[in-house]
Amino acid sequence: MMSFDPYGNPTYFILLLIALLPLMIGLLYGRRSHVYESIISFVFLLLTFGGVKWHTGIALIGYLIYEILLVWLYSKYRQRDDSPNKGWIFVVSVILAIAPLAVVKITPAVSHGASSIIGFLGISYLTFKVVQTIMETRDGVIKEFHPVLFGQFLLFFPTISSGPIDRYRRFVKDYDSVPTRAKYLDLMEKGIRYIFLGFFYKFILAYIFGTRMLPVVEHAALQAHGVSWALLGVMYVYSMDLFFDFAGYSLFAVGVSYLMGVETPMNFNQPFKSKNIKDFWNRWHMTLSFWFRDFIYMRLVFFFMKHKVFKSRITTANVCYVINMLIMGFWHGETWYYIVYGLFHGFAMVINDAWLRYKKRHKQQLPSNKFTEYFAIFLTFNVVCFSFLIFSGFLDTLWFHN
Repeated sequence: MMSFDPYGNPTYFILLLIALLPLMIGLLYGRRSHVYESIISFVFLLLTFGGVKWHTGIALIGYLIYEILLVWLYSKYRQRDDSPNKGWIFVVSVILAIAPLAVVKITPAVSHGASSIIGFLGISYLTFKVVQTIMETRDGVIKEFHPVLFGQFLLFFPTISSGPIDRYRRFVKDYDSVPTRAKYLDLMEKGIRYIFLGFFYKFILAYIFGTRMLPVVEHAALQAHGVSWALLGVMYVYSMDLFFDFAGYSLFAVGVSYLMGVETPMNFNQPFKSKNIKDFWNRWHMTLSFWFRDFIYMRLVFFFMKHKVFKSRITTANVCYVINMLIMGFWHGETWYYIVYGLFHGFAMVINDAWLRYKKRHKQQLPSNKFTEYFAIFLTFNVVCFSFLIFSGFLDTLWFHN
């Protein structure tokens, strides 16, 4: 049986075009077939998690049953007329939802690099969807829970492996409706454009930076030892490779979603034009950044302020920045460079806010023009690229394994 990584080779795209064509014709004529969508989703999930990777498919099925049952039980509890909305039940539900991901993330650290048998491609992004659904159910934002629709939301195949991370209510609104012909023609035009742009990013630019250039500058940096111009080359080349590879994948996911009549949110918005680090996180991997902002940072701020942990709002915000980004670092992996990457961005957010407050108090004394704007973009770009050098793990190789 054939097995593919999503968007990994031309054959996958040919099969995708064949499968999507009847769906696109139906949407053009105002019809949506959930049965057909379910069939093609099953086929492409089978191509991703079947064949030689069948064990990951079994893990996905077990995970899906577990999480849907968990969310259904919490929804039944929360939506009772007499529900007391006890905090401990909510906390236990979130912990149980995160537990499979925690096991997958921790296993390599405690078993000499071996992967967990319950792991599969995309488990992080599915877990984020589950947790946000529990939280929005607790807040009363989600009034009804439909297990089948929730399963479709989790298993939406264009985005299952690496996002973007959609929101349940937004997805259901698109999935349960048929766009007008004018609206769908616009979605189709954008979707095709995003897919072609994704090809340019992932298969040309990411290939040039990641396959052709990166090994050369890494070899030169290892030969030079320590800090060198070659290391600076690694920093910039890896940053470009990371961006174009991931942005290209995200464009594929969004483009295919649009062709299916679902407006999956964009993941990148010209992040290297950011004027400060907070602006960067509003442009880079936006669905993940906004998820951490809404479901970790804001809730930490609310908890600390409610319990008056700190007297100052500024201290509360700063502590929450660091905790939020540290958690993001741990989520990437239990290695020193991921953790330092998270801390780096946490403290960068603290410094950024301090600078913005200083600018506000001294705006008459500080110039604000095109030069300062471009300098801010230049400085932010270099700070971000340095953080990506940390994130890459190359410094670990250079310092400890060379």
